[in-house]
Amino acid sequence: MRHSMNGNQGSSCQFVADGGSNQQDLGSTYPAVSFQNKIESDKTSDFRKKFYSDVNDEDWNNWKWQIANRISTYEQISKFLTLKDEEKKAMDAETTHCPFAITPYYLSLIDLNDQNSALRKTMVPTVNELIKSKGESEDPLSEEMTSPVEGIVHRYPDRVLFLTTAFCSCYCRYCTRSHMVDGHTQTLKQHWESGIQYIREHEEIRDVIISGGDPLTLSDDEIAYLLNSICGIEHVDMVRIGTKVPMVLPQRITENLLNIFRRYKPLYLSIHCTHPDEITPESSRAINAIADAGVVMGSQTVLLKGVNDDDKTMADLMHKLLKVRIKPYYLFQCDPIVGSKHFRTTVAKGQEIIHSLRGFTSGYAVPQYVIDSPGGGGKVPILPNYYKGRDEDNLYIYNYEGKVYAYPDGKDMQ
Repeated sequence: MRHSMNGNQGSSCQFVADGGSNQQDLGSTYPAVSFQNKIESDKTSDFRKKFYSDVNDEDWNNWKWQIANRISTYEQISKFLTLKDEEKKAMDAETTHCPFAITPYYLSLIDLNDQNSALRKTMVPTVNELIKSKGESEDPLSEEMTSPVEGIVHRYPDRVLFLTTAFCSCYCRYCTRSHMVDGHTQTLKQHWESGIQYIREHEEIRDVIISGGDPLTLSDDEIAYLLNSICGIEHVDMVRIGTKVPMVLPQRITENLLNIFRRYKPLYLSIHCTHPDEITPESSRAINAIADAGVVMGSQTVLLKGVNDDDKTMADLMHKLLKVRIKPYYLFQCDPIVGSKHFRTTVAKGQEIIHSLRGFTSGYAVPQYVIDSPGGGGKVPILPNYYKGRDEDNLYIYNYEGKVYAYPDGKDMQ
């Protein structure tokens, strides 16, 4: 992403002062945004009538109102859900490995009458989180070992992860960085300049992934500042933003944010998607608006036991993502963070799911199934075994139907 300072190549190249309100300093008013016309699913509409009948459309459709009114305590969540014993005990515990918070919008997507609903499992803590199993650790990917300066993870030769915030609007119970998300950003913000300077000094870096926490919970000014600072570095070719906001807080995708996105090409969003229930009229509208702004989107899905570990659910999710112009990119084996055993499937289950997709649906709908190697080894692709064997003349391979085919690959090819 090589931009000159004259504003060419789709970038304003205007440096925004390091200001704007912190995402937690929301004030008492929530000004309307032009982008958000009223659009919502029947499930969310029914939820609002039951629990938020006194909240007008202007507030409900404002992302700052959603964050300011997150459900984050036992008393609050008990007004919506009848908690199971394993959930009560977790909420009563002095500490869990990850904070609890969910936006009213995202809570509206959970079937309140189904104690085993998929999205509920990903958001509401259980006592299983308090059990440390063999092979689990707080930082299984050893990101701290590959962090040359605070906030930068430099694991691969030509790209870095830039951790800009520890705040998320909703906290996934299987979060890889559960050891660092704490609802606060200031600690990381004070290291932004040293992170940007590190990128500037290392010319081998051509790809920067802005992550956290969730960077789209930062203010517009802060997002513009980060993009402008990074895109102004000559050797940086592309910038990615890792986020779950379009799924859990689609109200955040305002016209002003879209205008910021339009300034930078190429800009990529890696969107964390868990389940087909996340693809709603609200999220679809937000995602399509992002695509219309020229942003390229790919999905990152974590394989989770009892949530999305069946062929039908995964195919449905991948198809729905493509319909809103998100390319399925990664299917991650769940990282072995502390308390994650109840979420982790076998690797064979992941291979089975990929086998159920490949050949039976569009290639665009098949993500890469990867394990992010514990200890900091990076992502390793895992495929079903399509190799049958070889002889002097041919390589023999299985197709998606299990039939064997020969490909000429004899000694005369060497």
